Amino acid sequence: MNPTPPAGTITIAGKTVSRLGFGTMRLTGPGTWGDPVDRDTALSVLRQAVHTHGIIHIDTADAYGPHTVEHLVREALYPYPEHVLIATKVGLVRPAPRQWVPLGNPFYLRACVEASLRRLNVDRLELCYLHRIDPEVALDDQIAVIQALQDEGKIGHIGLSKVTPEDIRLASKHVDVAAVQNVLNMTDRFDPALELCEELGIPYVAYRPLDAGTLAAARGVEEPLHWLLNRGTHIAPIPSTTNPKHLEQIVTAVAGGS
Repeated sequence: MNPTPPAGTITIAGKTVSRLGFGTMRLTGPGTWGDPVDRDTALSVLRQAVHTHGIIHIDTADAYGPHTVEHLVREALYPYPEHVLIATKVGLVRPAPRQWVPLGNPFYLRACVEASLRRLNVDRLELCYLHRIDPEVALDDQIAVIQALQDEGKIGHIGLSKVTPEDIRLASKHVDVAAVQNVLNMTDRFDPALELCEELGIPYVAYRPLDAGTLAAARGVEEPLHWLLNRGTHIAPIPSTTNPKHLEQIVTAVAGGS
């Protein structure tokens, strides 16, 4: 029997998943660089998220490590249960720890998708985000290659990350946007994309919901997460942690919240 999804459910990329997802960005070394200090614990956190706590929306990216976390996700969870959504992101280059550079060259984006398919050991990325829009490359060109990969069956659904309402409208002229992933929390309270996503019926995946731990330290876990969940039923926060006890606290905090 599968655990009850925490905080209820939401449909993202054609799957009914837990509104509370799990962000994997912190499952690396310092600076989102290299292997985690404790690899076994990182693997355990991933397995507990899915198999113990019923979190069936796992969010990762090729830039985390880079590449480190996609390998961890595969090691921890493959073969992936049918009901679990593994989402990844492409379009950022990591020249060094704590450095993130958008790169939307179509050849690079295609290479990223092909590499993520191999690392995750899947034939199709069920949800693939354009991690950042590269201002040096026409958005149409960036979307066109992602759409071509979708047409080829290598991407199931297309998402956008760190985008404005205008970005969403422009991309929506070419593809169905399956999800938008932007920062939203009690510190960064205003995002004009939130209302547009509700209007268009696009799930809004809130990253950094605890403001990298700052809010948890100041207010605890329950208040910031309930604040997010109560902003709209289209919101799906993806907190991240490397600590199994902290993960349990997060799940307990949203129990019964909506």
